[in-house]
Amino acid sequence: MKKILASASERRKELLSRIISDYKIIVSDFDEDKVVFQGDVSRYVEEIAYWKGKTVAEKFNLNDSIVISADTVVTFQGEILGKPKNEEEAFFMLKRLSGNCHKVYSGISLINTSTGKIINDSVCTEVKFSNLSDEDIKKYINTKEPMDKAGAYGIQGYGGVFVEEIKGCYYNVVGLPLNRLKRLLKEI
Repeated sequence: MKKILASASERRKELLSRIISDYKIIVSDFDEDKVVFQGDVSRYVEEIAYWKGKTVAEKFNLNDSIVISADTVVTFQGEILGKPKNEEEAFFMLKRLSGNCHKVYSGISLINTSTGKIINDSVCTEVKFSNLSDEDIKKYINTKEPMDKAGAYGIQGYGGVFVEEIKGCYYNVVGLPLNRLKRLLKEI
C-alpha cells in the first residue's frame, strides 16, 4: 500500500522519514480558510487536516493508498496564532508569548483509500517561553524563521532558545507528533 504525505512542509517531510522510508508527497491545495474555528481547537485542526488529505485523495484519484495529512496551530489565551502576515505581526505574537505558557495543537488525518477508513486525531503540547527582550525578538525576526511558522517561532530552529519548558510531545510542536502517528498508522 502506498503512503502519501499531503503536505508541502519540509519539517513534516523530515519527520515522516523517521518512521516511513517509502512515501510520496502530493501537496494539498485545500483552502484552510474554509474551515471556521468554532471554539474547539482539537476539532478545528483535525478538520483542516482531514480536508487537506481528502482533497489530495479525491483530486488525484488515489487507490490502494494511505493519505497522511496534518495541521498545526498555536493558541494563547483562547486565540489561535497562525503564521504571521508580516514582521510587525510576528513581533506582536512573540511579545505576547514572552514569559507565558501557550498550547500547540496538531491535527492528524489518515485516509485509507482502499477501505474508506478514516482516522482523525489531535495532540496538544504546552510550551512555556522565557521572558524575551524586544532586542531578542527583533534579532529572531531578522532570521526570517518566524515568517512561515504558526505562532511566529520554530522550536527546532533558532526559536528553540526561547523555550523554557515543554509538557507533551516535542515533535507535535515541530508539526507532526511521531509517536501518535506511528500508532495511528498501525490502526489504519
